[in-house]
Amino acid sequence: MNEKKTAVVAIGGNSLILDKQHEDVDSQRKAVQETCRHIADMAERGWNLVITHGNGPQVGFILRRNELAAPQVHTTPLDLIGADTQGSIGYMIAQALRNEFQKRGLQKSIAGVVTQVLVDRNDPGFQNPSKGIGGFTSEENAREFEKEGWRVIEDAGRGWRRVIASPIPLKIIELDAIRTLVEQGFVVIAVGGGGIPVVEDEQGNLVGTRAVIDKDRATSLLAQELQVDLFLISTAVPQVAIHFNQPDERWLDHLTAHEARQYHAEGHFKPGSMGPKIEAVLSFLEVYPQGRALITDPPNIARALDGQSGTWIEV
Repeated sequence: MNEKKTAVVAIGGNSLILDKQHEDVDSQRKAVQETCRHIADMAERGWNLVITHGNGPQVGFILRRNELAAPQVHTTPLDLIGADTQGSIGYMIAQALRNEFQKRGLQKSIAGVVTQVLVDRNDPGFQNPSKGIGGFTSEENAREFEKEGWRVIEDAGRGWRRVIASPIPLKIIELDAIRTLVEQGFVVIAVGGGGIPVVEDEQGNLVGTRAVIDKDRATSLLAQELQVDLFLISTAVPQVAIHFNQPDERWLDHLTAHEARQYHAEGHFKPGSMGPKIEAVLSFLEVYPQGRALITDPPNIARALDGQSGTWIEV
């Protein structure tokens, strides 16, 4: 990488959809604009930036459109849905950042990279799919999905839902392109939604697969490969806490990797929320211990960089 400080910034789903009452595209665009204001603070401070983002709700919306349109038009395979959402969300982020840079007089080019991520076709996740996708439905509809090759499960009274594999990311196919763009000073948007999962067939050709890669895990791999100075996870809370939402809740300013691992083992970071983020940070620091990690929410990014908010994690 070049001499300037480089950060990989993972934007959480809360940065795109603030609540269930505001899921439409205009609301998503406004949420992206707000998040990009805070990311622009980093660019103004001289950081090179690589931005990743979630896409779970947007994938769900497209799956629902597929269902409604199926009598009239062909449905879309999941790998193409991943590519679609990388393009649309990347477009919104790139446009919002460009407009914010223009307001501030910053001259920085922005590029979105539709990114494939290699997974092992024999990953155990394919034998035991567990990642929920799309909305909840009736058992009757679920059985129709089964006929199409989906696995479905009943979810604690909320209804039936499709589940797919969440395999481990092994290699970012477009890594060289991403690295070259960063070295040339571009703000890069990449590995959206954890990347488009692809496998190698018997001839070594890449083929899309029905799976979803954990965004934080894939972003960690990107941060490791680029050996960035900072791996920043933007989420819904300003800091990491132990005993979260309990009477003895305690917010944490700093954590060593050892402390983070210990708290995680004690069950403080739940699988559906902070757990994957802590695991992603630990994976990054294990491979690149010279780096640092920061977890905070978008409005506190600048304050966290000044040590006034957020949770810093380092070896």
